[in-house]
Amino acid sequence: MASKKVEEGWAKAESLIKAEKFEEALELLREVDVDASESKTWRLAAEAKAQLARKSGNDKRLFKEAVTHYENALKSNPNDKTARRSLNSLRSEMDGLGIRAGGMNMFFDDGAPTFVGIISIVVALGLVLVGLKVIPDYLAGESEYDATIVITLYPDAAPKTVDSFKAHAIEGRYDGTVFHRVIDNFMLQGGDVQNGNFASDWSNAGTGGYSSFYYGQGQEGSQTTWTIPDEFHPGYRHAPGILAMANSGANTGGSQFYLVDKDSTPDWLDDKHTVFGLAVSGQWYGKNMSGIDVIDEISQIATDENDKPTSVVPTIQKIEINGNTATMHINLLDPSGDSSPSSSSMMASSNLSMIASASVLLASSVAIRQE
Repeated sequence: MASKKVEEGWAKAESLIKAEKFEEALELLREVDVDASESKTWRLAAEAKAQLARKSGNDKRLFKEAVTHYENALKSNPNDKTARRSLNSLRSEMDGLGIRAGGMNMFFDDGAPTFVGIISIVVALGLVLVGLKVIPDYLAGESEYDATIVITLYPDAAPKTVDSFKAHAIEGRYDGTVFHRVIDNFMLQGGDVQNGNFASDWSNAGTGGYSSFYYGQGQEGSQTTWTIPDEFHPGYRHAPGILAMANSGANTGGSQFYLVDKDSTPDWLDDKHTVFGLAVSGQWYGKNMSGIDVIDEISQIATDENDKPTSVVPTIQKIEINGNTATMHINLLDPSGDSSPSSSSMMASSNLSMIASASVLLASSVAIRQE
């Protein structure tokens, strides 16, 4: 836990940054946290460096130093979500300016390959040759989904809501629908079967959806007007991992639903939104983890000021129903309309990247010995 002196220093540094006195803020941070052991110190230093870079006409060196500071903040505290979001935002900004977050000086100097660069090129060629044989075999056994969430449904608590959800899933109406609203530390919302399909214009996602069955609400002959009565149960309340029905008021549930994020317990939604399931397990790019952790991973994607995904769009490929268990398969798709690489490709690339990284480190050590 930070000392009172350090916390006071942070507060003053934040004020200096707001006043655009970035160098003074950096000097103060060096004084109050001499060992640079606190994540927030690195994060504030990164913010000051990034602002100073912009003020200096998009100075590449300062931008890269800001990236390094954010990375140090995450090393100190991997759960610092503010640092993670700021780092992702800064990297996107640098990409737009044509500035690489990581330098290439180790491999190229004034356009010519260094000794390490030459060795790395040779290693890369070897990896390509190995990959031509290894990758096809590797991909054959991998999952095609980026994320999977396994949900236990609660028919005893919300029988009408569960029946409607199952019918939408079985009949494929959820296939291709997006999570149109993503709020870190709160929830993921999706399931608009009318206006939320990724393959079409989903700019109006969140404005539609209807019940699979007629429960006496809406026009009996017009399914798109059907809604589900609220089903509140004192034993099933909002908590991390909960699946609940979105609505626009009392008894207006349709097809839209939301999943509660890891660090959220929105009890103010109890008796306003029907709770009808819980995420119990899942996968994230082939790695087994709890369903709540998968929700948390998705919640950290980039969004705009309206909480709409920007860099990738979480899209339901299908929901499999087995009794009262729903298995939701999700891919993160490029918003331009092109599919992102499948999880299989990404996993293979990840493993090969690890081999490449090890090879480059080996090349680096060889280069150092040669000096």
